[in-house]
Amino acid sequence: MVQEVQVPAQPEIIYPDSDGKPMADNTKQYRLIVTIQGGIDALFKDDVNVFTAGDLLWYPIEGNNTICTAPDVMVVFGRPKGDRGSYKQWMEENIAPQVVFEILSPSNTIKEMAKKQDFYNQYQVEEYYLYDPEKVDLCGWVRRENQLEVIEEIIGWVSPRLGVRFEIAEGDLQIYRPDGERFASYVELMRKKEQEQQRANREQQRAEEAEALLEEERRRREVLEARLREMGIDPEQL
Repeated sequence: MVQEVQVPAQPEIIYPDSDGKPMADNTKQYRLIVTIQGGIDALFKDDVNVFTAGDLLWYPIEGNNTICTAPDVMVVFGRPKGDRGSYKQWMEENIAPQVVFEILSPSNTIKEMAKKQDFYNQYQVEEYYLYDPEKVDLCGWVRRENQLEVIEEIIGWVSPRLGVRFEIAEGDLQIYRPDGERFASYVELMRKKEQEQQRANREQQRAEEAEALLEEERRRREVLEARLREMGIDPEQL
């Protein structure tokens, strides 16, 4: 008699959607994260296969839920837009985020950021940008020969993947789209929209006033022509 051996079922591995850490430690860091993520999302709004996210946990290896990190901003070319609780790379055709951003906060330690850089280097990030808003200091790394190497001249640098240009101006990081438009916060975008609406309203008002003047001129001409005809004068002969 052959006795069947029961193999105990392996426990399901849970990949948490949160690391329990806040997205940002202060309003400036949060504003920068949202502005960068939103700016990139808008830049590639018509490309269904560019996914961007802010503070999303990235798990690169199936079966290991201890290896993960949450970039302040990640960009993945080749993956569809849409909501995710986390980025499980093996469920995304094994495509790693190609571009990541980190915005330093006072609570970040040198050890923590060094570990993040090692993570991005090991798991094939192509471009890594690190900005310290307190020191107004921007650093960047780009992958060359399978290693992330520092970008020597970061001011004026154009991202190979994103096509955006990095500048430091007015005491802060400025990112420019390929068309020259600067990444802007939601408040700045609303102000710009309001200004454009006010400009459009003024132009419409001027057009309406010009049309009213033309209409008044036509009315006066018609009155004059009528009086001339009453006097037996053909206005067409004048």
